Amino acid sequence: MKFKLYFLCALLFLTSKSIQGQQPPSDPIGDSFFAPELVMQHQEEIKLTDDQKNFLKIELRKVQMRFTELQWKLQDESEKMVALVKQQHIDEQQTLAQLDKILDAEREIKRLQIALIVKIKNSLTAEQQARLQEIKNKAREK
Repeated sequence: MKFKLYFLCALLFLTSKSIQGQQPPSDPIGDSFFAPELVMQHQEEIKLTDDQKNFLKIELRKVQMRFTELQWKLQDESEKMVALVKQQHIDEQQTLAQLDKILDAEREIKRLQIALIVKIKNSLTAEQQARLQEIKNKAREK
C-alpha cells in the first residue's frame, strides 16, 4: 500500500512536470535565498569569515537536530494515517485529525527551512550575496 501511494505521488509529480513543459517555473522566493550547500561549496570564493562559518555551523547543527526529530514525527504520523485509510470503513473525523497532524509536521519542517535560509542570507554581506547570485545564475545557464 505504501509503495502504491509513493508510486502514485511520483506519477502525479512527473505528469504535472511534463504538462508544464520542459522549463521549470521560476521561483521568485527561492531565487532570493542561498542553500547552505551553496554557501559551503563557495565559502572561499565569497570570502566567508571565520565568524560567519561558526555562525552557520551552529545554526546548521540546531536545524539538523530539529529536522531529524520532525522527520521521525512525520513518518510516525504518516504510518498512523496509512493504518486509518486501510480500514474497511474509514472514520472521516479521525482521518482528518490525523491529516492535520501530518500537515502540522510538514508546516513545521518548512518553517524551519525558511528560518534557516533567512538566517543564512542575513549573515552574508551584500557583496557575498551578489557573488552567490552570480554563481547561481551561471549554474542555471548550463
